[in-house]
Amino acid sequence: MAARGAIARSSILLHSHRLPRVAVARIGAGRAGRRGRGVGVRVFARSSQAQDFSTRIQDRASELPKLVEDLLQTSISTGPRGAFRMAQGIQAVLGVGGEWLTDFSKTANTSAGIPAQIRLGLLSPLYLRRLFERMGATYIKLGQVHGARLKSSQKDVVIKVLKPGIEDTLVADLNFIYVVARVLEFLNPELQRTSLVGIVKDIKESMLEEVDFRKEAANIEAFQRYIEAMGFDRQAKAPFVYRHCSTKHVLTMERLYGVPLTDLESIRSLVPDPELTLVTALNAWFGSLISCESFHADVHAGNLWLLRDGQVGFIDFGIVGRISPRTWAAMEVFLASFATEDYDAMASALSEMGATGTDINVNEFAKDLQKIFSSIQDLDTEIIVATARGHDATAVSANVVVDERQMNALFLDLVRVSESYGLKFPREFALLMKQLLYFDRYTRLLAPSMNMLRDDRIIIASNRQTRIVDRFQ
Repeated sequence: MAARGAIARSSILLHSHRLPRVAVARIGAGRAGRRGRGVGVRVFARSSQAQDFSTRIQDRASELPKLVEDLLQTSISTGPRGAFRMAQGIQAVLGVGGEWLTDFSKTANTSAGIPAQIRLGLLSPLYLRRLFERMGATYIKLGQVHGARLKSSQKDVVIKVLKPGIEDTLVADLNFIYVVARVLEFLNPELQRTSLVGIVKDIKESMLEEVDFRKEAANIEAFQRYIEAMGFDRQAKAPFVYRHCSTKHVLTMERLYGVPLTDLESIRSLVPDPELTLVTALNAWFGSLISCESFHADVHAGNLWLLRDGQVGFIDFGIVGRISPRTWAAMEVFLASFATEDYDAMASALSEMGATGTDINVNEFAKDLQKIFSSIQDLDTEIIVATARGHDATAVSANVVVDERQMNALFLDLVRVSESYGLKFPREFALLMKQLLYFDRYTRLLAPSMNMLRDDRIIIASNRQTRIVDRFQ
């Protein structure tokens, strides 16, 4: 019965497509009562939607060869495991797609109309959840970290070892996500506004960088050169990399001893003024935005320590960002306007940063931004500190547990509002915002009365020395 009903509905749509608009209108007008008129309107609406979809596919036909070539190259680069994962993904998409078609056919002729969840198709949260459930979640641990001692010098080191086969697993899953994104953008060109494929590419590149420890070693050494060049070498440091004991899959570094910036009690035992420690960390990090090859893009409590000698230690350079001069110029204005709650200036800065050639109503954009950023004060932080004592050292681990739902909502609201004005932000903006939120939490703990964006001791503006290219050759 369900199949016969679907065929009948298909025939109605095809038949109505042949009728001129006036004839379709008369079908509704000739029937008695409001119900008949509604049927005529719905028939015409579905016919128009089908015609629009067909036209859209025809317009995209010229791009089909490029899509096929891209998908083939991606499949080949994935290898045997990727082929298996791809088959898994296709099976999941077909299964959930069948569920969507069934749900769509049930609601297509109802007076209430098609629910929003079904109109969004496989992009709706409901069907995305079903898709991920069918594919099965993949939780990946990139490697375990080991404490050791060098045989020759007896120095304490930390050794990061990549989990065997993890690179193939990542490539397979990330390539499948890329294929799905490409197909979705092909079928629905409006998704190009959200830079879906671009976002997936960024995620893929950054995650694959994390599994090549040679790149992390280079990031650490670049940051150490920046620290020395800017005169921060007595205030901040990164671990020394032992190159002769490191490869693509093994990274051997100096072991640093200290406490996270969230362990206020231990910090007070090491330095007289915790606020100055935060100022040092902020100056070292802000300076790296324009005077280093890259900036540390994961400064959570496990990666930012106060060392035993009073220096600030930056740890784990697997995730870094690189900011262009144009983005930084707009970011400076954004930071200044954020500190003073000048939403008109903030709207102008964000418009410059994400400009796509679209005319922006800055005044309306500013009002929307005010609504979004006024909620940032509601983000809560819970500090959890766990301490374990050994025979010759104190190992302290800490984690800042932020209400992720609130933080994600803040980012999603910003993206949603910005996209409504035709803006597309570079990847560095999201990375910068995330680090600023981390530092905001450290400020609330270590220096509650300090405004990190307006304090004279913290240098954010570009009056710093520009890139010291010759030191980084």
